[in-house]
Parts: sequence; structure tokens; C-alpha cells
Amino acid sequence: GFITGSQAYQPTPIPLVMIHFFILQNRQGQTRIAKWYSSFEHEEKKKLQSEIYRTLIQRPSKYTNFVEFRNYTLVYRRYKGVFFTICCDPSDNEMAMLEAIHLFVECLDDYFVDVCELDLVFGFYKVFALLDEFFLAGELQESSKKVILARMNYLAEVEKKA
Repeated sequence: GFITGSQAYQPTPIPLVMIHFFILQNRQGQTRIAKWYSSFEHEEKKKLQSEIYRTLIQRPSKYTNFVEFRNYTLVYRRYKGVFFTICCDPSDNEMAMLEAIHLFVECLDDYFVDVCELDLVFGFYKVFALLDEFFLAGELQESSKKVILARMNYLAEVEKKA
């Protein structure tokens, strides 16, 4: 051909929006749900959870929901005393992450019918299933509340039959 190996077109890789972890913590600092999409050692996970809690609990409510944390950006929102926190890269769209948190909470609320912290504790496997409908390998998989809830209802029907 006319183009040799070094002259061949090399597409620029599209940066993927990837979250590193998603953590739900109550006001006392207890982690209720933690989903890790990047690899961290067990001790590092414990340290991260503690540092994140201390960072968020001291933060005045008038500040934004975005915090520069180590080499990451934390995007968080508090609902009914539970902090929903996503850790992403500083180059990612923080507003999209905040919207993902809100959509996740809306789905939790619809699925559990007025969700509370006890639903997160005793229905943790359903919360993880719901989270897996949102994010796959740290990337946003589905953003339609209707589709996500339909899948969750299907899984509930399968579980009833088993």
C-alpha cells in the first residue's frame, strides 16, 4: 500500500470515564456499601474510607459537592444522613457523576419504596445488584431509570421462582 507502518493512521484513544470506587457511609463513618473498580490493598481501602469520611463530615454544606482528594476527585451527595461518594479522575465530568449519584438514589428509593439506611444494611445484595446495573467495571453502563428498575424487577421475579 501507499502507507507504511509508521505513517499509518493512529486513532487518538478516547478517554473513558471511569470511577475508581463508590462508597456509601453514614454520619457515624460506618461504610454501608463499598464497590471498588480499581485495585487497592485491604489496608489502603480502610484508610481511604476513614480519610474520606473525615474529609466529608468536616465540610460545610455551603461548599460544592466536589473535593480534590489525593490524585482523584470525590463527588458526593448526602441523602438522609448517608454520604454517597464517587471517586473519579480530575479530568472527568463532576456534574455527570453527581447526576449518576442522584439517579442511583432515585432508583434505590423506587426499588425499596422510600429507602432508608436499614435497607442498605439488610438488602445489601440488592443494592450491589442495582449498582451493577449502573456501573460495569467502573464505567457508566446504563442511565435509564426505567430500564434499570425493569431489570431489577426481573431479577426479583427470578429470585422468587428459585
